[in-house]
Amino acid sequence: MSEVYYADMKAEDKDSNLINKLSQLFYKAGFDEMIDKEELFGIKLHFGEEGNTAFIRPVYIRRLVEEIKKAAGKPFLTDANTLYVGTRANSVDHLNTAIANGFGYSTVQAPIVIADGLQGRNVYEVEINQKHFDKVKIGSEICEADGMLSVAHVKGHELTGFGGAIKNVGMGLGSRAGKQQMHAVVTPEVEEEECITCGECSDWCPEDAFEIDEVSRLDEEKCIGCGECIVTCPTDAITPRFVDDSADDIQERIAEYTLGAVKGKEDKVGYINFVMDVTPLCDCVGWNDRNIVDDIGILASKDPVAIDQASVDLINQQAGKEDSALQCNHEPGEDKFKGVDPDLDWKAQLIHAERIGLGSREYDLVKID
Repeated sequence: MSEVYYADMKAEDKDSNLINKLSQLFYKAGFDEMIDKEELFGIKLHFGEEGNTAFIRPVYIRRLVEEIKKAAGKPFLTDANTLYVGTRANSVDHLNTAIANGFGYSTVQAPIVIADGLQGRNVYEVEINQKHFDKVKIGSEICEADGMLSVAHVKGHELTGFGGAIKNVGMGLGSRAGKQQMHAVVTPEVEEEECITCGECSDWCPEDAFEIDEVSRLDEEKCIGCGECIVTCPTDAITPRFVDDSADDIQERIAEYTLGAVKGKEDKVGYINFVMDVTPLCDCVGWNDRNIVDDIGILASKDPVAIDQASVDLINQQAGKEDSALQCNHEPGEDKFKGVDPDLDWKAQLIHAERIGLGSREYDLVKID
């Protein structure tokens, strides 16, 4: 079984605050041993969309920067540009958003390097030879790095049920073309009676696939399946239409992209999951809803499958918040992400990730003091 280290939210003094616990996790998980002198080490995180406040606080990232520097590495912060039209679709907007959200050099003491270049076209094709892809398109800057630390905010997701380490690395480091490949199985549909013709779907669509008339109408030939119209619609008039096994397919595709992103540096990749501010939607939206459970803590492991499984298990052990997006499954032990969206099975990404050799769903949870 893989070891997953866990720090809870309790603190009795300064030494036991969460920032210091994060350092303990860094060393307990052996991340310092992955780093050799002068190596370029990427910290893969999500800088948050403009208007979102649930993303990981920059002070935590600064501590990880400090620990990598102590190990004589050269850390940088990274993410790839988004597929949808928002505030992170190109490197200029992406950098401006990251800095506005607190990730400037003066705060975190490390530069930001966008993984797939100015317009999302700086790409390496990595051969993986798996079920969905023979090759995947990964941002070139992370491919050229010596190692990587994935720092993921665990939360719900409108297409995959939940997002953790696997989604942070796979979807996060796929280039814009790679993101399109992963989303290609998703087609939105508009429930006309719910549409208020506000135009939000059209504003966020990267392909101008919507025409606003009496209702919003989707040109399916233009649609690339990025899914942003689904989360930006204020009345839930746009929903995903999954055909056959496409709901599982998108999760499997993300897992295969994760395999490509870590290829060649498998022994130099660590994973940290923040199981705090567990919101029902991802940080790509320009807001964040009420958390579905109380804050739980921080996890660290060298196994992305184990850390994601442990994160969900800890969430499911909690009582769900009655005044949140949970439709059901409020009791401890019940599936909280299924409670948000009963039609999505989040386990598909972990099952496929284990199948292709990314890690194990079996784990030993080691709590630090």
